[in-house]
Amino acid sequence: MKIGVVGIGKMGRPIAARLIAAGHDVAICNRSDNAGVKALREGGATVLGTPAELAAQTEVVLTALPTEDTVEQVYDDMAAVASKGQLYADHSTVSPGLNRHCAEILAKQGAGFLDAPVSGGPAGAEAGTLTVMVGGNEATFNRALPVFEAFGGKIRLCGGVGAGQVIKLVNQYLVAVHTMAASEAAAFALQLGADLGTVQDVIGTSFGSSAMLLRNLPRFIARDFSPATPVGLIAKDLSIIHSEAQEAGVPLLLGGLVEQYYVEAKARGWTGEDMSALVKFWDRQAG
Repeated sequence: MKIGVVGIGKMGRPIAARLIAAGHDVAICNRSDNAGVKALREGGATVLGTPAELAAQTEVVLTALPTEDTVEQVYDDMAAVASKGQLYADHSTVSPGLNRHCAEILAKQGAGFLDAPVSGGPAGAEAGTLTVMVGGNEATFNRALPVFEAFGGKIRLCGGVGAGQVIKLVNQYLVAVHTMAASEAAAFALQLGADLGTVQDVIGTSFGSSAMLLRNLPRFIARDFSPATPVGLIAKDLSIIHSEAQEAGVPLLLGGLVEQYYVEAKARGWTGEDMSALVKFWDRQAG
């Protein structure tokens, strides 16, 4: 199958690599000629100059983009050249309303669309174990399933267009809150004289455990804040969550408090560091 991938970043690069490994004919497009683009070119991908050029030459188009503005611009450009029977899927994390807009403008051209945000990070994409949360109609989902299976482990149709983004925003809310809770818990443990390795071993199999605790504790211990999931990315997602919650009339009181920590982390220059860097708020107390 001729598949295009727009956005060769932390997620787009391994997704494209998995598609190539699965035997698909892959074309890629990125706004800069980064190391990921060069590696994929060497691996057999065709590099095209613009999203519209890519959309005009492929059967299936996948996008993995960093911001809502970028997603809107890219889909507006691609919709102008979209054709009947094409399939588009957005793996970015954006508002459900924006992805409904994408679906609407593509439907005018007879093209199908799925919102398909993912969870599992770059490591999950490389291993082919991503969770793919999909919104759209069942027939379009069934067409896309063989493509998603190249990089996804758990792939679930969650409802109509936008439903995948709703589930992803719930996930990101919990990721943000649990990372903050893990940071506080680590500082609390250290201040009371506990060993973080012991905390990980014991709490890891207890009711207090979470995927974020197990993910972040080794990073706290190693002081490894290399950006697998950057602070800036989670801050962006929290901003979307805040807007959606306001519109729905849902008071996310804990989320509002946590969001302020991410905003403060950006102000301190940690935007490009991994979200585990939030533990640095307690450095003075915990040592």
